[in-house]
Amino acid sequence: MRYVIYARKSTEDDDRQVLSIEAQLVELSEFAAKEKLEIVASFQEAKTAKEPGRIKFAEMLSFLEKGKADGILSWHPDRLARNSVDGGKIIHMIDRGLIRSLKFPTFWCEPTPQGLFMLNIAFGQSKYYVDNLRENVKRGLRQKIRNGIWPSWAPVGYSNNPKTRGIDVDAEKVLKVRKLFEMYATGNYTFFSLANWCKESGLKGNLGKEISVSNVQHLLQNPFYYGLMRYRGEIFEGTHEPLISKKLFDLCQEVMAKRGRVQEVKKHHFAFLGLMKCASCGASITAQYAKGNGGIYTYYRCTKKKGVCQEKHYIQENELAAQIKTFLQKVSLSSHDTEKVLAALGTEKEKAKLEAQAEVDVLKNQLSQIEVKLQKLLDAYLDNALTQQEYAAKKEKLVAEKIRLQEKITDFEQKGLSWLEPAREFVLSLNQAANLLSENDFPKMTTFLKNIGANHILRNRQFVFAPKIQYEMAAERSEAASSGLPFSKVSPR
Repeated sequence: MRYVIYARKSTEDDDRQVLSIEAQLVELSEFAAKEKLEIVASFQEAKTAKEPGRIKFAEMLSFLEKGKADGILSWHPDRLARNSVDGGKIIHMIDRGLIRSLKFPTFWCEPTPQGLFMLNIAFGQSKYYVDNLRENVKRGLRQKIRNGIWPSWAPVGYSNNPKTRGIDVDAEKVLKVRKLFEMYATGNYTFFSLANWCKESGLKGNLGKEISVSNVQHLLQNPFYYGLMRYRGEIFEGTHEPLISKKLFDLCQEVMAKRGRVQEVKKHHFAFLGLMKCASCGASITAQYAKGNGGIYTYYRCTKKKGVCQEKHYIQENELAAQIKTFLQKVSLSSHDTEKVLAALGTEKEKAKLEAQAEVDVLKNQLSQIEVKLQKLLDAYLDNALTQQEYAAKKEKLVAEKIRLQEKITDFEQKGLSWLEPAREFVLSLNQAANLLSENDFPKMTTFLKNIGANHILRNRQFVFAPKIQYEMAAERSEAASSGLPFSKVSPR
């Protein structure tokens, strides 16, 4: 009889199971010489047999169907098939007489009813091995995620540690990923512009591919970056180091929900465009160029897209900028004064930590209650009182609240009272106002005004808006100081 040799390894990776096929060929050649078998062809491939569709396997069967060989020589039946389809093909070809002999150095098989029965058992065992291995792998992944370790490829900004099997922070990408969240949280960037920023800054995926627009959106929605892991629709706590705070993550989700894909200014870049609404009709304020007095000037006016509007006046950009600068001057703080205020806040830090201890105890008590609720929720799920979907939804809310409390406790323990960090940010923003005045950067003024207030409108060529309470108070103190009146006698706006 004429035989074909079939050798297979389970993985296509060149660096795994390197000697598998070579060892099979050596053993099979020695077995063929010992048994005096005539070998007419050899087929080798690196492909798993758990699914149908192997190219070399199909070529071998075609070779046998054409009568170019009479039998197969392989190391073991599991090299031929680990699935029902391919195993069935082998047995069907034996029934039709297309395969007259099967030889294995470690397994006996003859084309008799007893031999086919044993071959069926061997193929069944091979399939059982694959199915059981799949379940064991799934069980291991579930336990890994329960232990707080991500079981798959690490997201951008992290890397897989082959030694510890854990997730490490990628030192080369961490700052860029964090910057990506911070930029989107401002509300001034679209997914498209952030994808371009990733390309310009050299931020790529872990496989070296460029980050697409959809990748940016998925990244910004991934709770992995603040310490949670979403796996098969369920939320788990991770042991990896968070790259951002939950506060920043939630802010990004708010921007995404409210604005979605923000339309960018395409043709002209007017400094104050997108800042104001019309006080009379509520339509947007647009900008245009106009000639006058020997030059080209920028004017702002109502778009009148909501119907008849009483605002018929235009305001020149320089005049609008002068009104904005007047307000910025009231809330500006010099660099020298900023340093003194920040130093004073620093001296309060230790005192604030002691005063915050009572609040920390309250938060820890709330955290303990969340732990109890999570355990009760799990017990209810195990008792079949809740469906998988109900359990996952309730658990996600409790785990998110747990992370929020943990972050709040950390803030109190590290910074003292919760007002210290906002106070520091407020002082720095007042210094930013002073810098904007000196730089005369109109686009940055627009961003600054959006961040410190709301309801920016244009009424009778006057710029008006509602600043946040701390900036309103700062402006009133400045007015009181310039007028020589006590602050308490200045009427609120």
